Amino acid sequence: MLSIRPATTDDAGLPRTLIRELAEFEHELDLVESQEKDLVRDGFGANPKFRALIAEWAGQAAGYALVFDYYSTWAGPGLFLEDLFVRERFRGRGIGKALLAAVARIAVQENRYGVHWEVLDWNEKAIEMYKSLGARFRDQWRPVLLTDEALRRLAGKIS
Repeated sequence: MLSIRPATTDDAGLPRTLIRELAEFEHELDLVESQEKDLVRDGFGANPKFRALIAEWAGQAAGYALVFDYYSTWAGPGLFLEDLFVRERFRGRGIGKALLAAVARIAVQENRYGVHWEVLDWNEKAIEMYKSLGARFRDQWRPVLLTDEALRRLAGKIS
């Protein structure tokens, strides 16, 4: 039995646990820096930076989706799906698709033009699921990330 609900502060460490499990699945656990207190502050404070949905199967945490707002100058407001993760023992039950459907409902209810996300090129099961749902792959676009010393160095040149 599947249920999907918004995450709350009462979940305490659950989002962080799931984030760490996703990072381990993606072979990047060493890159996770966020702490439980950061997630509580950033997701449930006065000015939330993200929203999370928790999928439960028979009362057990099975997965989550984490989204945040963004704005396209060409199309208007959208949602960015930062994380979509289903624990291994719960896979194959339609939970990932149900989480995506819940995110899509939020986008439609809030008049968002769409939902944007990224997938690792080796995650073939996820890619096939996304294709089956009609998602378009934007292969001509390359993700770009500026962090750490390069970010600080560039910021110093703008003063």
